[in-house]
Amino acid sequence: MIILIDMDDVLADFDGEVYTRWNKLHPDKFIVPPDKRNCFYLHEEMPDESRELIREINTSEGFIANLPEIPGSIEAVKEISALGHSVFICTAPLIRYRYCVKEKYQWVEEHLGCEWIEKLVLTRDKTIIRGDILIDDKPKITGVAEPVWEHVIYEKSYNREIKGQRRLTWNDWKEILPELL
Repeated sequence: MIILIDMDDVLADFDGEVYTRWNKLHPDKFIVPPDKRNCFYLHEEMPDESRELIREINTSEGFIANLPEIPGSIEAVKEISALGHSVFICTAPLIRYRYCVKEKYQWVEEHLGCEWIEKLVLTRDKTIIRGDILIDDKPKITGVAEPVWEHVIYEKSYNREIKGQRRLTWNDWKEILPELL
């Protein structure tokens, strides 16, 4: 099988790092708590005056390269690959990409190894990428094509309302995707 796995908030803790940096830089300013999030894009739940501050954090040099791993993600990806599946990291670069693209490559090399660089797909439209399964935290993935993959949702507070799709975390992926074993 061809397994596509999103990077931000599935393998790398993008939002967690935003919260860490926000609390250091702006401890006196409101931020929606992680478990109360209803929107995929954090800045959409913030007051207008805070939106640019969020963007300054997540587009800063070193932000992507230094994201911590989601616990269990790297082990799971390597295990899925070792089971004989073709696994690709399928990730969308930020629109403000000055550091993002380079740092996504750096992150993958550091956390998964050089051989995974060839398995990194950067695209703003995941619907045009062929695969059997896409594991992604984004609630709804749209683009110019009808996806050929099944969207398996990586569990987050902002996608909890999505029904009718398989959902997983790295703690339960084997039960949710038994066809991979």
